[in-house]
Amino acid sequence: MTQRVELATVRDRLAVDEIVTEYAVAVDDGDWEAYRALFAPGGRADYRSAGGIEGDAGKVAAWLAESLRGFPVRQHLIVNRRVRFGVWEQDTGDTARVQADYVSPMGTATDGEGGSAAPDFVCGGRYAFGMLRTDEGWRLDELIVREKWRRLPARSAAPVVG
Repeated sequence: MTQRVELATVRDRLAVDEIVTEYAVAVDDGDWEAYRALFAPGGRADYRSAGGIEGDAGKVAAWLAESLRGFPVRQHLIVNRRVRFGVWEQDTGDTARVQADYVSPMGTATDGEGGSAAPDFVCGGRYAFGMLRTDEGWRLDELIVREKWRRLPARSAAPVVG
């Protein structure tokens, strides 16, 4: 590999990683316009493993906006990103696949003192991002959420009145 090819690969890797980060920020901030802008025309998302829907970016963004309304405190943590670029005969390096693990704590309220309360709901799993190089840069063609676990808050026992 020449230095020029290696530099282009590093630039692509950084650009692809930026899309993953922008995805997390858009969902956490409830910026559904930014969420939709991350997708290539015809791009789709699949949240069915987490009890959600599958569809085009606009339909899924509307569903997320409604579904996450009850969780104003959100923070995606996306780690262990594995990036693979398409390099087969039919692909000139204009596609990428990213697998990344996530933990997503979400809260329903604040602590009353201006800070956030402990998360009410935490889930984790793995994302599969399919990306395309477009004239506007890298964009999501496919997003699949594979939720592996979730934790709901423990219910406290009712006080005993004697």
